[in-house]
Amino acid sequence: MNMTTATLTLDEDRRNQTLGLWLGFIGVFVFALTLPMTRLATGTADAPQLSPWFVTWGRAALAGCLSIAYLTITRSPLPKPEHRVPLALSLLGNAIGYPLLLGWALREVTASHAAVITALLPLATAAAAAWLMHQRARLGFWLFAALGSALVAIYSLLRAQQLGHGFGLSHADLLLLGAVVAASVGYVAGAKVTPSLGAERVISWVCVMALPITLPGAWFTWPEQPIALSSWLALGYVGVFSMWAGFFAWFRGLALGGALRVSQMQLLQPFISIVAAVPLLGESLDLMTLGFAMAVVATVFMGRKMAAPAPPRRPA
Repeated sequence: MNMTTATLTLDEDRRNQTLGLWLGFIGVFVFALTLPMTRLATGTADAPQLSPWFVTWGRAALAGCLSIAYLTITRSPLPKPEHRVPLALSLLGNAIGYPLLLGWALREVTASHAAVITALLPLATAAAAAWLMHQRARLGFWLFAALGSALVAIYSLLRAQQLGHGFGLSHADLLLLGAVVAASVGYVAGAKVTPSLGAERVISWVCVMALPITLPGAWFTWPEQPIALSSWLALGYVGVFSMWAGFFAWFRGLALGGALRVSQMQLLQPFISIVAAVPLLGESLDLMTLGFAMAVVATVFMGRKMAAPAPPRRPA
């Protein structure tokens, strides 16, 4: 390889890394808006809009129809028998469990509050990978995971006391923790078949496989009362972008820019959710929420650095 070819290759690598970072940021931005958009779609307990059941079925059904078009245009082969169980787990976790539990929780708490709890998702995903894929992690990872969980619990207890609900975990916080567990298991299951199917095809096949459930579900839970236009638009967002297109940008960014570098963009997600909730929902910036979000993100950052096992020592 001559000097000119080497220079061109280096320039191309740099462009790919830059493009990967931008695509990763777009994916994180799309996912961060999921919290305020879901709350906008479902409304609150005092002013309900779309049912969390309908939002869950509707968004997955919309993504499933788009996935059929994508898989047909790209002439994607059918998943093999060994792919079905991981895809089914991803379906249960990402297409049903996470949005359903999130929707019910966001009827009771603000999107900013939910952003602090769901900031644990990267750590939960790493823990699920260690458990389901038999990957050993350093002791430091588990210590930071415990610290992050303790911070979330303290935040939930303090917030409940502030709102006059007593000193204890609220029902919504338990739903949010369940959503984090469901999403993390779904992510790891999808990751198992990503090398053979391709990232974009994984989320597309998950959405298509869910259609026998989501289409009838959306039909039977169709709202009978008038719904605000903003709630319908929010449903369209979580169906087209949160459930489908966001994964295309995110996975492509990971491939181009490197998973280790681009995945750090996830640390911005809770802050984007908190800031976006101000214009979208009229929420106010709360110093305690921001402080706990920063602390949880710090534990996620340190925990993810220790998620991989220590490299073996080289022989002398």
